[in-house]
Amino acid sequence: MTDLEFNPLLAPSPLPYGLPDYAAIEPGHYLPAFERAFAEHLDEIAAITAQADEPTFENTMLALERSGQLLDRVSRAFYTVNSAHATPEIQEIGETLAPLRAAHEDAIQLNAKLFARIASLHERIDELGLDAEQRYLVERRYCEMQHAGAGLDDAAKQRLTELNTRLSTLTTQFEKNLLADTNELALVVTDPAELDGLTEGEISAAAQAAQDRGIEGYLISLTLYTGHPYLASLTRRDVRARLLEASRSRAARGNANDNSEVLLEIVRLRAERARLLGYASHAEYVTSDQTAGSPAAVEERLRRLAAPAARNARLEKAALEKIAGAPIEAHDWAFYTEKVRQAEYDLDTTALRPWFEAERVLQDGVFHAAHLVYGLTFRERADLPSYHPGVRTFEVFNEDGTALGLYLLDLYTRDTKRGGAWMNSIVVQSELLGDPKPVVVNNLNVPQPAEGEPTLLTLDEVNTLFHEFGHALHGLFARVTYPHFGGTQVYRDFVEFPSQVNEMWILWPEIVTNYAVHVETGEPLPAEVIERLQASAAFNEGFATSEYLAAAWLDQAWHTLTVEEAAAVDDVAAFEAAALADIGLNDPAVPTRYSSCYFQHIFAGGYSAGYYSYIWSEVLDADTVEWFRENGGLTRANGDRFRRRLLGVGGSKDPLEAYRDFRGRDADIEPLLKRRGLTG
Repeated sequence: MTDLEFNPLLAPSPLPYGLPDYAAIEPGHYLPAFERAFAEHLDEIAAITAQADEPTFENTMLALERSGQLLDRVSRAFYTVNSAHATPEIQEIGETLAPLRAAHEDAIQLNAKLFARIASLHERIDELGLDAEQRYLVERRYCEMQHAGAGLDDAAKQRLTELNTRLSTLTTQFEKNLLADTNELALVVTDPAELDGLTEGEISAAAQAAQDRGIEGYLISLTLYTGHPYLASLTRRDVRARLLEASRSRAARGNANDNSEVLLEIVRLRAERARLLGYASHAEYVTSDQTAGSPAAVEERLRRLAAPAARNARLEKAALEKIAGAPIEAHDWAFYTEKVRQAEYDLDTTALRPWFEAERVLQDGVFHAAHLVYGLTFRERADLPSYHPGVRTFEVFNEDGTALGLYLLDLYTRDTKRGGAWMNSIVVQSELLGDPKPVVVNNLNVPQPAEGEPTLLTLDEVNTLFHEFGHALHGLFARVTYPHFGGTQVYRDFVEFPSQVNEMWILWPEIVTNYAVHVETGEPLPAEVIERLQASAAFNEGFATSEYLAAAWLDQAWHTLTVEEAAAVDDVAAFEAAALADIGLNDPAVPTRYSSCYFQHIFAGGYSAGYYSYIWSEVLDADTVEWFRENGGLTRANGDRFRRRLLGVGGSKDPLEAYRDFRGRDADIEPLLKRRGLTG
């Protein structure tokens, strides 16, 4: 028997916690496993719909929840790798798989007989004697299938399937183009003098990246978002300009990996699909099943915030130009921001990196906060294999010593990893399926220094690690009966809330004093520096809020187009310029956080018409931070309440109802306005 004849994906993993046995899995195993999983899932659905008995919760909902276990296991194993270690072979599998998976999902979601059974339960829901979670499961399944198009006639379903299949291919192509262009446009520097301002560790990372590519000199990898951490430090203005230009030109029209026509087709097909489903636009379709409810509600929120954010950015720009003695361009902003911060707050955040050594931030910051707030402990499991040698695996335990699950950390950037930072689940808890322990992954894109050199994080990277770990906690803590509600499977415009809340601990006294220790001297970060960091929390928020809102508005602009309006757009750059001018966020010195051709969140991720989710969730986050402060801060009692009433419910409860259960009322927007300096 050859290795490929024995397919480790077709049976539950023999490893602890169901962690996929990546040491045994070869790329050639994935497609055969998916083919088997698709067929098995369809057989399970056919068995449900073939029943002559009247639909019951047991013979329909429970059977549906038990179906697709093989497909779920194979999918989670593959898509973890497809995002974090997409070799050419894995990319090819992903391209082949995209239309197959889209067609399979439509075969389930558009199944008329299955929908009829669920609709029958929904009509009789008050007669079924269901508990709260069972009732919510019926309601959500019915709503989701109706939203997906299960009620359409056969001709409309056929066209819908064609649209979904084509869109799956296009979004896969968008991500492939972006990864290729991000790698190709990385900045190559041959003269070390051009790196003046960078730390030894940053220069070491650039040298290592060049060596890994077989390039002479130094290579600065591009981040997913428009800006780059090194723009705050590089003293050579021309180098800063080249770095930002490379970032902003990724996948643009005329490039070898041009995404402009890909995204235009995505926009047109999404608009057509929305009309087919009975909505005026893709944004109306998406928000109809989110907490926002409508594009109008999103627009009202974005416009309310945009004007004061732009005003603050103009004031910040004036302060930068005063100290620079010249007009400020986009590639100057971060550099002179640090100079103003130093002048006004006696604070240079670029000089703080020696206090943010990655291992200490992880162990004595992120893990320490989780221990103090939730009672968690962590034990590294170097014996467990993963999909890449750079991935670290930790076993997570509750305060009473019981096992909670596994946490995987994939910290460093590489050419096979997509940009940005994210969390995903490999194993999801549900009591119905035997109560497996969760397995979650955090991915970041931190440049890796040469062997033996410490990894020193920027303050933004510290923030990102705490943020993504908030998602991980959500995935680890969710305790649900049904797999449909497991982990972070909540509304898109709610999912960022737990992760944003976890950022609060970064400068909390008991946390920051534990991890912010100088890598060479062992000296703690001075208390006065911490105080200045806290005092400057709203500094540069005009820029930060404006660049984010610009991206959120671009997302809405693309996805509020009707079919006719989408067909009329043929110039991506011109459309962007008009959209940003419309909301008053068109200052050339404050570029959008993501330009359309590299806006992975909305054209290759799950955030289409939903990038507003971050600011939407931040209302809840800022209000929750106020609650923690009002109730004694970092205490086990507060952690238990937040875990039990919010993180622990997964998707098994309406998220705003869960928030009210935790907070005692709806969220107040004032803490957000205060945090971002938008109250004036």
